[in-house]
Amino acid sequence: MKSWESYVRKVVPYTPGEQPKKTKMIKLNTNENPYPPAPGVERVIKDFDVDRLRLYPDPAVSALVNELAAYHGLKPEQVFVGVGSDDVLAMCFLTFFNSEKPILFPDITYSFYDVWADMLRIPYETKPLDADFNISIEDYMTENGGVIFPNPNAPTGVELGQREIETLLKYNSNVIVIVDEAYVDFGAETALPLLEKYDNLIVVRTFSKSRSMAGSRIGYAMASEKIIKYLNDVKYSFNSYTMDQLSIAVGVESVKDNGYFEETLHKIIATRERTKEALAGLGFSFRDSKSNFIFATHESCPAKELFEALKKEDIYVRYFAKPRIDNYLRITIGTDEEMDRFLEFVRRYLGR
Repeated sequence: MKSWESYVRKVVPYTPGEQPKKTKMIKLNTNENPYPPAPGVERVIKDFDVDRLRLYPDPAVSALVNELAAYHGLKPEQVFVGVGSDDVLAMCFLTFFNSEKPILFPDITYSFYDVWADMLRIPYETKPLDADFNISIEDYMTENGGVIFPNPNAPTGVELGQREIETLLKYNSNVIVIVDEAYVDFGAETALPLLEKYDNLIVVRTFSKSRSMAGSRIGYAMASEKIIKYLNDVKYSFNSYTMDQLSIAVGVESVKDNGYFEETLHKIIATRERTKEALAGLGFSFRDSKSNFIFATHESCPAKELFEALKKEDIYVRYFAKPRIDNYLRITIGTDEEMDRFLEFVRRYLGR
């Protein structure tokens, strides 16, 4: 090993979902929205003045911050925008998780959390989900340096109720609690109303799932004015110009078209419920997902075998070779046509 390598910050990186480069496939492995963004987004792109790209964007991202604040009934000073929710969450880790006490998150959850903690040298402990993949809030009622969890959880899709979240907030009033609501729009209850009562709460959202804009990389946090100020202080000390001009413009247009947003959500939820019924009839079991995916296991068919068989047919789902979940598949909800083709293959494979 070269002498300089001893100074390298070595981490085990996050492994994103596979991104195959094929034209004819059914891609149900990364929880992307199967429908296009709001029609106004396409108009913005077509009419965008490329001369604007020679100029730095607004570091405060004021146009998008103001639009999001109005949409959620908050002050602009309560909204922070970043390059996808991953950027926002990483900034939260960097800003607020600086205690020598461990931060807490579930053992089965978004696998970026331990990566950020390792990279930033933040001590952490994982708390096991129960046998039904529920978060046991009693596990978080202990001394810690902060708490973070997705709601609904990923990859399980299981929701933690607002009453339980409030209990958790009350106990952990001296540390930051982050509720990662990447999937909340698909039927779960948001923690946003609790912002009025708890100044240690941060709610994080993304445009990647419900707003069909994973390719634009837009995420945001909502919290007290003091928390947002601290986040901006770190952002301006790290990278002032995080959002590009085009992303800001299309983000604003997406928020404006609430009718299209609701219409798309309703289609995905309807398809999800229909897919649940079909999978249950084929011998799969799963918790009642409140997300845009189903986390399912089969009574007799090993998950890895089905994962490989689907892949040969250019149907991509997500498989995690991890303890406790290595016999489950996470299946993103696609269009009705895509889910019909997926189910048709599964029926043939199982001989049903």
